[in-house]
Amino acid sequence: MSAKSNDTPPPLPAPLAVPVADSHTHLDMQSGTVEDALEKAAKAGVTTVVQVGCDIDGSRWAAETAARHGNVHAAVALHPNEAPRIVHGDPVEGTSRRAEARPAGGDAALDEALAEIDRLAGLDQVRAVGETGLDHFRTGPEGVAAQERSFRAHIEIAKRHGKALVIHDRDAHTDVLRILAEEGAPERTVFHCYSGDADMARICADAGYFMSFAGNVTFKNAQPLRDALAVAPLELVLVETDAPFLTPAPYRGRPNAPYLIPVTVRAMAAVRGIDEDAMSQAIASNTARAFDY
Repeated sequence: MSAKSNDTPPPLPAPLAVPVADSHTHLDMQSGTVEDALEKAAKAGVTTVVQVGCDIDGSRWAAETAARHGNVHAAVALHPNEAPRIVHGDPVEGTSRRAEARPAGGDAALDEALAEIDRLAGLDQVRAVGETGLDHFRTGPEGVAAQERSFRAHIEIAKRHGKALVIHDRDAHTDVLRILAEEGAPERTVFHCYSGDADMARICADAGYFMSFAGNVTFKNAQPLRDALAVAPLELVLVETDAPFLTPAPYRGRPNAPYLIPVTVRAMAAVRGIDEDAMSQAIASNTARAFDY
């Protein structure tokens, strides 16, 4: 497939008969207007989206967008990879950059950023604090302390405001679960783009954590994700796009958007051995409960 064809949006799938929510999307990273994205999603039976911020500007944008659109709910946070950038003043993906070469940052800068997330989390249209957590894939050892401090602060903010916590967990399962246990997870905790195996799904189920599955559950090499979906309690299962990323098969590599949720829902229904209406009904109910809307 050529690079040009990779830029072509996939076709609109047949709509879901039972409307669902996209529990995690980044409209600010997608082409076109918010209004167009929401209209196209509605045609596919996706009537609600959770717009997720990853830094201060993105979180403000999420809150402002949710305030303008009743079917958009906001989540605000510093992405795990954002915390080391704030502390060290540049992207931290290893240890090759010398500290003295970095512009000013430090713990005070992170505290200031967290204070703004705290302020945004108090807004009515903000239904969650996230995506926060740990990422041991993109941030090297130099960034671990900043990530963990930021994660713990986000947990506290979510609990104090009574908001859901949205977890980003990449190559960090053990540490994420450890910190949630140490801090005490909020009543409603969502593992965005669930990436664990079936054993971890059982641990999450025992803790009452929601597991949100993205388009990668459709990938050929993603049998561990399908195994996790098969054992996850249906009442704890959500669906998301993480658009513009993780476009489901057979459109992998092309731009993702909320209107493609039906492709993933149908794949999830097949894994569970239930019809798509039952899958959609469960997802719709679970998402409303997870984000309290």
